[in-house]
Amino acid sequence: MSTNNIAIHAESLTKRFGDFTAVDAISFEVKKGEIFGFLGANGAGKTTAMRMLCGLSIPTSGTASVAGFDVYKQTEQIKRNIGYMSQKFSLYEDLTVRENIRFYAGIYGKTDAFIKEKTAFLLQELHLEAEANKLVRSLPLGWKQKLAFSVAIFHEPEIVFLDEPTGGVDPVTRREFWNMIYKAAESGITIFVTTHYMDEAEYCTRVSIMVDGRIDALDTPMQLKKTFGVSSMDEVFLKLARQAKRSGD
Repeated sequence: MSTNNIAIHAESLTKRFGDFTAVDAISFEVKKGEIFGFLGANGAGKTTAMRMLCGLSIPTSGTASVAGFDVYKQTEQIKRNIGYMSQKFSLYEDLTVRENIRFYAGIYGKTDAFIKEKTAFLLQELHLEAEANKLVRSLPLGWKQKLAFSVAIFHEPEIVFLDEPTGGVDPVTRREFWNMIYKAAESGITIFVTTHYMDEAEYCTRVSIMVDGRIDALDTPMQLKKTFGVSSMDEVFLKLARQAKRSGD
């Protein structure tokens, strides 16, 4: 695989906290424009691994690069070239929709002209023109999540990390959210997503499943189902999760 087609590369990436190994020598690559599902039960090490890849936590050992930048030495460059959406709602509830967009775009150093033009486009895309000057706290959860995702990719990052982005929203909104993910991937943004919904794993290009800090499976959803001789990703996940010895992240 050509290195210029790689968005994320990890080799024996490890994170220890004292005697506890949270992430145990994981190795994988994510291609540019891929929708990569990063799955695992609570305590598997997903969040810790994601924090290292986002430049928020320095690994204990191993190597990794994100958007071509080293996770040890170039964490600030990584942060400038990625987007991030946490499982807890990540916008400011006491700012308006428009103010939130402007605030986050400003962090990434975008020009006033870029912000003005793209804000108008985004509000139209999300059908939020009438809500542009309303406080974000007044929006339904589904709208908040779609807005948070749009803000996470507003600065046109190479990669966006989504940490359980559809938690708590209804099935229709989840489907709409995934349509937004597909659209972002088609535009060239690499999607790195964690989810507890196994039906969403089916939407990913490839899926890795972590168990006790290690990656125990990595392939396309179709191939994983074939390998484990089951008909759904739920069953794949259950077969692997039963092997876990620890719980709690």
